[in-house]
Amino acid sequence: MRTKRFLVLLGVFLVCVAASGFAQDDDEDLTSNVSFTVLKSDSGKPIRNAAVVVHPVDSHGKQERGGIELKTDENGKANFEGVPYGKMRIQVLMQGFQTYGEDYEIKDPTLAITIKMDRPKQQYSIYSNTPADKGENGQQKPPDSSAPPNKN
Repeated sequence: MRTKRFLVLLGVFLVCVAASGFAQDDDEDLTSNVSFTVLKSDSGKPIRNAAVVVHPVDSHGKQERGGIELKTDENGKANFEGVPYGKMRIQVLMQGFQTYGEDYEIKDPTLAITIKMDRPKQQYSIYSNTPADKGENGQQKPPDSSAPPNKN
């Protein structure tokens, strides 16, 4: 009688362990459907053929190997089904626009990301002769005497 009861309890225990193992596998294999929309920040118009690069990121914030590159369609949209839950680094590259980069936590079955791309900003150089370099009379401004000397 004790042996029979022991076998029944052992069977119940094994079923519970197996069921918890299956549930754990489901949590580890969760994926998301992520959709991207890439727009011009100044006009809100879609950007066609932008490269959307998705890289996994580890727990220390370092980009891991692998990843995928998508291209946006004529409506500025791209989709990636099967993105595993966790941290992902999203980069968007398009000629004539500043490179976009941001880390996202993927934790929902669907995620819509809208990215607004900026045009490059004007770069300034200490060697150029821009109007900001000249004084009120049009003459070159003297160097700032409070700045440390240039040691080259």
